[in-house]
Amino acid sequence: MKFSVTVTLKKDVLDPQGKAVQNTLINLGMSDLKSIRQGKFFQIELNEKDSKKAEARIDEMCKKLLANLIIEDYKIDKL
Repeated sequence: MKFSVTVTLKKDVLDPQGKAVQNTLINLGMSDLKSIRQGKFFQIELNEKDSKKAEARIDEMCKKLLANLIIEDYKIDKL
């Protein structure tokens, strides 16, 4: 089974990398840009047939390593 995981900073956490990208894009003439935030993307494939077990395993991976739960949120999507 294949999954995608998107990890982003929580809304209240300052995103200096996103701000730098935003400023650069504005300087390149894209003045209609309201905001941009940077994150991480993972594509994961498991050798598991049971959808619920597979998603639980991905969730465990996120909690243990892929996301810093203090400052980041994550979203899991089945592909």
